[in-house]
Amino acid sequence: MTSNENNEDTVRFLEKHNYFGYPKDYIYIFEQGKLPLLNEQGKLLIGKDGLIKEASNGNGGIFNSMLKKGVIADMDKRGIEWVFIGSVDNILLKYVDVLLLGLTASKDNQIGTRTVLKRSPDEKVGVLCKQNNRVKVIEYTELPDDIASITDENGELVFGESHIMCNLFNIKAVKRCSTKELEYHIAFKKSNYVDKNGKLIEPKKENAYKFEQFIFDSFKIFDDIAILRGKREEDFAPVKNITGNDSPKTAKKLYENYWKNN
Repeated sequence: MTSNENNEDTVRFLEKHNYFGYPKDYIYIFEQGKLPLLNEQGKLLIGKDGLIKEASNGNGGIFNSMLKKGVIADMDKRGIEWVFIGSVDNILLKYVDVLLLGLTASKDNQIGTRTVLKRSPDEKVGVLCKQNNRVKVIEYTELPDDIASITDENGELVFGESHIMCNLFNIKAVKRCSTKELEYHIAFKKSNYVDKNGKLIEPKKENAYKFEQFIFDSFKIFDDIAILRGKREEDFAPVKNITGNDSPKTAKKLYENYWKNN
């Protein structure tokens, strides 16, 4: 799944490299949906093209996009039973996670997810919990610091099971999710816009509300899911910052160490 902003570049890159030897017929590229941006007064932003400014609707929009873009129909035609959904910013992600597949199928679940323990209470990752006896993920922006820091009798974080976007769905679960409207989360972002005088404004700080759906909100649609705890050094090398923790430099080191040991 691509966005409107990177679709052409993604296709061009893959074509330039001949899809890295992978059969082109097995690759299905589709764009995710979009939602309008609002300013701090709740009014629509206008882009330099004179149209209402929109932004991608979050990774949770994948299910509805798969339905609208014919992806689910194509999977049915190919006889696909299991779908792995991961994010591009974790270079240690296992896109064919046979252990997670085996665990999920053996428990007769339709969804499985691999986790790692949080590095610290303030690490920017969503965490698993249970709400109304169903698995739920709380995004780090929505988890108060005092709750994020709670530990158990062994000194481990109570909310320490990190969601690392390593998710497995049975095709039946994908179809079910594609007909549901997941909840929206709000992100405060910086976005240029055209003011009432037609002048392009490039703000220096956050000025726009973006609405996003997250894949993990589909978990609570189901009675139970399989959860497999992995190891950070083997499963999680995210690229989220330019420098410091979770940067290309740290991810590269984790990636190299993983392959040296395997």
